[in-house]
Amino acid sequence: MSDMNNEFEQLLEESLVTIHNGEIVEGTVISVKEDEIVLNIGYKADGIITRNEYSNQPIDLTTVVKEGDTMKAKVLKVNDGEGQVLLTYKRLAMEKSNERIKEAFENKEVLKAPVSAVLSGGLSVVVDETKVFIPASLVSDSYEKDLTKYAGQEIEFVISEFNPKKRRIIGDRKQLLVAEKKKLQEELFAKIHVGDVVEGTVKNLTDFGAFIDLGGADGLLHISEMSWGRVENPKKVFNVGDKTKVLIKDIKDDKIALSLKFEDQNPWLDAEEKYGVGSVVKGKVARMADFGAFVELEPGVDALLHVSQISKDHVDKPSDVLKVGQEVEAKVVDFKKDEHKISLSMKALLNDSDEAEEVVADTEE
Repeated sequence: MSDMNNEFEQLLEESLVTIHNGEIVEGTVISVKEDEIVLNIGYKADGIITRNEYSNQPIDLTTVVKEGDTMKAKVLKVNDGEGQVLLTYKRLAMEKSNERIKEAFENKEVLKAPVSAVLSGGLSVVVDETKVFIPASLVSDSYEKDLTKYAGQEIEFVISEFNPKKRRIIGDRKQLLVAEKKKLQEELFAKIHVGDVVEGTVKNLTDFGAFIDLGGADGLLHISEMSWGRVENPKKVFNVGDKTKVLIKDIKDDKIALSLKFEDQNPWLDAEEKYGVGSVVKGKVARMADFGAFVELEPGVDALLHVSQISKDHVDKPSDVLKVGQEVEAKVVDFKKDEHKISLSMKALLNDSDEAEEVVADTEE
């Protein structure tokens, strides 16, 4: 009987596999807890995968595997001191992931993964079980001080540096954005022409104008091109994010000049009908010089009231008798359509009034 037992044990030993540290084995899950997986790997002892050796993430193992599942793992220790085989799934997955990332690096493949952590110097993403670091300078094509908006966001990137021995795997999102913008820019410049009316979005506002995103490139809408009239401050006309239709005034190299002075809205088109010589008009003093005051008759149409035409009395400077914003009434004494020049005279109205009084006096006599 003893011989039979010895023979059975020998046959059993021969039927079991021989394993070594670092070897990859396949087994069947015979037990699973929140923090431990037990595998039958065909060895005299079962294999154990702890939660720390399954993943870098603090997960409940009962949610990822179940009894009867088959899985591969790598042998860490043939005997963990308690007669069990210590296995790792994480490191095997990491090796496979490293191979995957190596191929992506060599082929310049675009990868996609959610941001797992926002660090002081950049972003951390995990591809399978491999951590990839994206420095802040390679996150965007423009400087971003606060990267917290990327937390949990799925982003695309390429691997720009791969050195797993030094644990240095660097991702680059910036070059994808630069390439995409260049493509959109080329497409935009291929289809736009001077004189086209296009729609854009206000991207940035300055004291001298607004930068309009045309979908591939920005165009400058200078403050002098925002209206036929005067604009004091672009921020009083636009808000960032506003959509507006603009006229392409000029294209030079990669610079686009824009305008809102649409010719069909040019106030000088019918100015002669409204402000012909002899007309009596009203307007507001817009600005003054030593030689006279400029009176705005309507947005985009200014007329000169020369200092000699303000009063019958001598006026040294317009500012001695007029103020900016003051409404005045005057007579149009000259109109030059081609030069967009109108000359006014308040004195002429006074002369007309005197002549009218003289006519009345003569009649009464």
